[in-house]
Amino acid sequence: MATIGVGGMGTGDMKAFMHKKNQVQMVAVCDVDERHSSRAKNIVDDFYGNSDCRTYVDYRQLLEQEELDAIAIATPDHWHALPAIAAARHGLDIHAQKPLARTIREGRAMCNAVKKAGIVWQTGSQQRSANNFRRACEMVRNGFIGKVKKVEVGLPYGGSGPHGGKSQGWSPEPIPDGLHYDFWLGTAPKVPYNHLRVHWDWRWILDYSGGQLTDWAGHHIDIAQWGMGRERTGPIEVWGEGKYPDDGLWNTPYKYKFHCKYREGAPMTVADDHEFDRGVTWYGEDGRIHVSRGTLEAKPSSLLQEKIGTGGVHLYNSPGHKQNFLNCIRTGQETVAPIEIGHRSISVGLLGEIAMLTGRRIRWDPDKERILDDPEARRLLGRSYREPWHLPEDVLVTS
Repeated sequence: MATIGVGGMGTGDMKAFMHKKNQVQMVAVCDVDERHSSRAKNIVDDFYGNSDCRTYVDYRQLLEQEELDAIAIATPDHWHALPAIAAARHGLDIHAQKPLARTIREGRAMCNAVKKAGIVWQTGSQQRSANNFRRACEMVRNGFIGKVKKVEVGLPYGGSGPHGGKSQGWSPEPIPDGLHYDFWLGTAPKVPYNHLRVHWDWRWILDYSGGQLTDWAGHHIDIAQWGMGRERTGPIEVWGEGKYPDDGLWNTPYKYKFHCKYREGAPMTVADDHEFDRGVTWYGEDGRIHVSRGTLEAKPSSLLQEKIGTGGVHLYNSPGHKQNFLNCIRTGQETVAPIEIGHRSISVGLLGEIAMLTGRRIRWDPDKERILDDPEARRLLGRSYREPWHLPEDVLVTS
């Protein structure tokens, strides 16, 4: 294996795979910040007791020069699509961090590339491999709370960390040695460097991410749809509103709430956790179930003791997210978080973003993945790439 993107999350994924002894050999790392790749190389070399790990700045050179079986990708959101499509074209099995893509158009192109290549894909939405999340979804799908009337999804409040004036008054700064900043910007507009723009804080800038909304939609919206059996489709209408900073460098919503209507079944509302408890809550005719990290609650609590019979719905039981990926490489089976589900999960968050940015009710065809009767909103399904970058034509869907 090799790893593309070795900041915080990428280094964590790299270590997790590397410690799968007798299963994985980490041979190379790639990052547009040479300080990151140098640090990652030292970690790999110390682990194996040699100096063999190779480093790259350009993921294309990595893919051309290394003989690999699989790759891990943990780049900023706006850099998910191109490396993933390129790796798929090289026939590599891929573990890639959520959210799947920055736009719905990118996500569908990635799905097409993976399907065309016939490779194994694991989205880094690791909650699918946690017992409490699987159990919660099984309880809902087996009717423990009766017919579901509504679903609430609570994601982190955007103002608790990044906002509050910390990016005001910013000015251009010298680019640090070792950071290939133009490559870091990639497909996004060319703008002056400031340390508040890159690495961890890129997620508070709309050119690269959707803030806490898109950072967490691939987790809790994913679980909400899993519990409702909607993980391979989407809503038909989305509307809501968000509050955005008036000035400063960071411009993702600090407060947000949007509603999702489906063809059938319960509606879903997504909001920041100043309004909803973080996680997912299903409200049924006979009770409710709430799940979040480290938590599974039910009302009545006796529901937690009920068993699911052999004829009930039993969802994918993963042995652990990384191990599931490695097992599926060997068997060719679908992972617990395949690319289509990763795409559908973040698509709901991205539709909510479009509804909030336009201030309009979005009518959505989940089969054709098309916004109806709103050309302006439809343009936000994708973004213009800065030259020389482009999505390959053979994986695009035009409508």
